Amino acid sequence: MTFRTVLQLKRSLSNSTLSDVSVSIKQMSQYHEETRRAVKWSAIDVFMRHGVQFIISVILARLLVPEDFGLIAMLTLFVSIAAIFVDGGLGSALIQRQHATHTDESTIFFFNLIVAGFASVLLCLGAPIIAVFFENAVLMDLTYVLAFNLFLGAFGSIHTTLLVKEINFRTIARTGAFASISSGTLAIILAMQGFGVWSLALQAVTSSAVMVVLLWIWHPWRPVWAFSLESLRSLFSFGGYEMAANLADAFSTNLNVILIGKLFSVKEAGFYDRAQKTQQLPIIVMMNIINRVAFSVFSSHSTDKPRLAQGLKRAQITAMAVNLPVLVSVIVLAEPLVLTLFGNQWLSAVPILQVLALGGLLWPLHVMNLSVLKAQGRADVFFWITILKKVVLICMIVLASFYGVMAIAWAQVASSFLAYLINAHYSRVLLGYGAVKQIRDLSSLFAASVPMAIVMILLMEWIVAPQPIKLILIGLIGATTYLVVCKLLCKEAMDELLVLARFQPGPKK
Repeated sequence: MTFRTVLQLKRSLSNSTLSDVSVSIKQMSQYHEETRRAVKWSAIDVFMRHGVQFIISVILARLLVPEDFGLIAMLTLFVSIAAIFVDGGLGSALIQRQHATHTDESTIFFFNLIVAGFASVLLCLGAPIIAVFFENAVLMDLTYVLAFNLFLGAFGSIHTTLLVKEINFRTIARTGAFASISSGTLAIILAMQGFGVWSLALQAVTSSAVMVVLLWIWHPWRPVWAFSLESLRSLFSFGGYEMAANLADAFSTNLNVILIGKLFSVKEAGFYDRAQKTQQLPIIVMMNIINRVAFSVFSSHSTDKPRLAQGLKRAQITAMAVNLPVLVSVIVLAEPLVLTLFGNQWLSAVPILQVLALGGLLWPLHVMNLSVLKAQGRADVFFWITILKKVVLICMIVLASFYGVMAIAWAQVASSFLAYLINAHYSRVLLGYGAVKQIRDLSSLFAASVPMAIVMILLMEWIVAPQPIKLILIGLIGATTYLVVCKLLCKEAMDELLVLARFQPGPKK
């Protein structure tokens, strides 16, 4: 059931009998229950997949050297661009379309396979050029492996899209868990046997293979032998803008590692990549839990702007109530965190991690503003503001590269805050809910983070203990401080989190 259905039920209450009202209330309760269940399984999927992957990356970081991670990171730009062409933005277009047909779905499936084949061949043809550009012969064979992985993953892309549209995150959670555990176990075994960077490459291939097989087993969808150019054009009218925007995003996001690997060293690229992935983990976890559900939900009632603005507000409060304390903790505890998880060989990643974590403080806000924009079908606006932001970011990164790795990190921070202001501007235009109102609604959460940060900084100076103990002890005290202050200042945020966790019933309407 969608939010549109809920609105229709509410409008009918005044003209309904008592019996009809009871049925309507029961249906609305069922809707809220389904939404909570979707969020729960989305959380399980994210924690299982990204949590397991992070644990495995911690183990691999101790078995491998920074150069191994740097080599894979330097290929990420090329593989990401190819993957975006494969999707073509059609996945989001299919989710946004309320009444897609089996022909629409089959068209996307075959389109993905055809483009994946061409993109894989182009990657293989470009492999020698990539190796020469970075002056590293190993990159050629790595590109071949990752090109095959790209083609393999295309066989399961439509299944994942349909599961997200159905808000069926239970199946996604199961497949993701099996894929992460099996591929991670293989990577650890290979790393222990001295396979180096190949353990990371084969981990990616194994993960894709397991995902595809399980998706085909556990999801009943099968393609029909149909390919509609009309359907493709219709979907691409929405997805094309997103594809172009995603290309700009991928280029700007991965340009930093490319420049570091070319201008400095593969080792420095490895440090930057490790810091960036560590900083992104809490953001990815939270945004995948909330945003995957939010886009489907926002799309289902995109015409009701007051309700959409209210939904955006609640989603932002929930996300920031978690994001702020986590990233503040990462900033303060970066050194014991890196030493505990990855070991002394990764110590140079600490200052990079602190700067990037600062840039991630507002990340959930501008991601959700974009999600609302896409849900309203404004792919054209989404495209142009993404291009604007990415052009600015690319210019800042290129200029910063002349001043060192840390300058590149600070350029990302500046661009992150600028991106939020641009995204929130369009929420103000379309919904009347811009940056000023958003920050005002979140002010108590920012205020609650200040005493937490002060307490943790002081404890970092006072407590003398082994790094793991120091990390856990200060983290627990900091979290307790934040929760106590939030109890006094952030009642709305705490209520939202408790409702989401089903510790208490939702507010009465």
